[in-house]
Amino acid sequence: MHTAFAESAVATATGARYALARPASALARALLALVAGALLAAAFAPLNLWPLAVLSPALLMWLWQGATPREAARLGFWFSFATFAAGTYWLYTSIHGFGGAPVWLALVLMLGLVSIMGLYHAGLGYAAARWLPVTGAVRWLVALPAAWLLMEWWRGWFLSGFSWLSLGYSQTDTWLAGFAPLAGVYGISALLLLCAGAVTALVCGTGRVRQVALIVLLIPWAAGAALYRHSWTRPSGPPVSVAIVQGAIPQDEKWQATNHEATLRRYRTLTEQVLGTALIVWPESSTADVANDIVPYIDSLYREARAHGSALVMGVLRAEGRPEEGGALHYFNSVLALDAQVSWYDKSHLVPFAEFFPVPQFVRSWMRLMSLPYSDFTRGAPEQPPLPAAHLRLGTTVCYEDAYGSSMLRVLPGADALVNVTNDAWFGHSSARHQHLQIARMRALEEGRYLVRAANDGISAVIGPHGEVIARAEEFKPVALVSSIVPTRAGRRTRMLETGWSCALPRWRWHTACGCGMIGGCAARRAGSDWKCSHENPVRIPRTTLGPGARAPRGSLCHRARARGLFPRLLGPLRPRRSRARGRRRVRRCRAGGGRRAAAPHALHRCGHQGPARFLGARRALRTRGGERGGRGEGTGGRRHTGAVTE
Repeated sequence: MHTAFAESAVATATGARYALARPASALARALLALVAGALLAAAFAPLNLWPLAVLSPALLMWLWQGATPREAARLGFWFSFATFAAGTYWLYTSIHGFGGAPVWLALVLMLGLVSIMGLYHAGLGYAAARWLPVTGAVRWLVALPAAWLLMEWWRGWFLSGFSWLSLGYSQTDTWLAGFAPLAGVYGISALLLLCAGAVTALVCGTGRVRQVALIVLLIPWAAGAALYRHSWTRPSGPPVSVAIVQGAIPQDEKWQATNHEATLRRYRTLTEQVLGTALIVWPESSTADVANDIVPYIDSLYREARAHGSALVMGVLRAEGRPEEGGALHYFNSVLALDAQVSWYDKSHLVPFAEFFPVPQFVRSWMRLMSLPYSDFTRGAPEQPPLPAAHLRLGTTVCYEDAYGSSMLRVLPGADALVNVTNDAWFGHSSARHQHLQIARMRALEEGRYLVRAANDGISAVIGPHGEVIARAEEFKPVALVSSIVPTRAGRRTRMLETGWSCALPRWRWHTACGCGMIGGCAARRAGSDWKCSHENPVRIPRTTLGPGARAPRGSLCHRARARGLFPRLLGPLRPRRSRARGRRRVRRCRAGGGRRAAAPHALHRCGHQGPARFLGARRALRTRGGERGGRGEGTGGRRHTGAVTE
């Protein structure tokens, strides 16, 4: 056993030289997870501390090293809880300040959403500790980034989805933004997670793993720098002048009956200042009334705009149905385009608990008694053509819809410009308006088109095809912003980007990519799971070489076993058979193994005996039971060896 203890000392020294130990206190680890999660929120607008999008996930990956599944789940929960508590605190302002909900209900709803977001990382932490490799390059550079990305993608669409604070949005001003037209926001998230895994490998890995990690860390940034200013679209027409009408009406005053006429008058006055501009855009629900009730007002504006050669695009609410004939009345959050023809776009991705309430009828009755809003908007058709206006075809989104990049794939080939109408007055002076503008910039980056963003009270801007802000209106003041855009289309060589690989990749492709990474990681974990040892610093050996009733301590994959126990098990069947002579040179007999020589040299591993003999893996290892010879004949030993850790 002296050799075993010597090997243990060497392994301990090696691990201490390369690995950075976690804090010994569970409370300290939980606090670190909270701090890392809160810092991640600072990577997004308005602070834009983008390096934290790499460092914060890397810190959580490091905290997960050696953690049990339960502890990893707790750390993941507190990390994500802190991220969304710091990044979406404005939900309280929206629910209580403008929604009229009681304080306790606003806190319950906000903390409930934050806790649900925390459960995603809790599940990720549990899965990483339970099924992914314990350590090594496969864990840090393949399995863990793929699992994290799969979780982020799932969060973006499951149960309507909440893709806010996806990692890729933090990189609108970095070189990684060059990947947006190729892989979308989730592709940038994948690169950030790969970099975070590389940082973890630099901290916890061995020399060779560190070299690979350094290369992996540098390649995305170098490639992104080369792609950053490359244009994937080309102009398809002359410049078009645009004007954005920002009413800047506070949300708590907008829907008051006494302010209705003043609101209509303000928008008319601002519009008259920019008549003659080719395209005039109003924000979401700008008139604070249903379009059916203000038809003369809209008709007079339409006639006046047509007389000056202007097209008018306005966000309005509309009703459809005939309740007097027994039919239901349906309300839509829509965009009306008034040009040579009249066109409508109806919002299709509604916000839960704001535009529709997925609750049973008795909850609606209680909400009605509490004077809380409970009625629903009707969802628009999932596929709607671009709106024609000012000789443009406008890919249109309403408010929060621009957070779902994959939904733009349906209209992207036919659209040569983008329009987003929104009302960020719901969030007051919080950071939400900056985060929402950052999301809009990512959409322009992904699709390589100009984007006109009209906000009632928030940030109205014209965004270029590289995500740059060309013009921006002064916040919280009524203004008409005038600028120009250029219609763009993809060239022949880049048309494939618009048929599936631009924006956010279709769900099945992200599912396939992330699933393959996770399956590879789980296969690596399974391939290395048989390798245990009896040392204090565990060196994995075949489990079946343990004596009857013996139990090896839990430990990470030994650096000696990684090359021989992991990859040969995965790739061994594909390798050519080695020569018999080479096998004899490499194999030595185990002193307690019954005298049999291993039959598969590529799967050999060091056994736990006093003699430093190479020994075969779990499936083909030799075995003796209780010191007796058995199996195939006297003196030959059995198929496996179970006395490796006995004295």
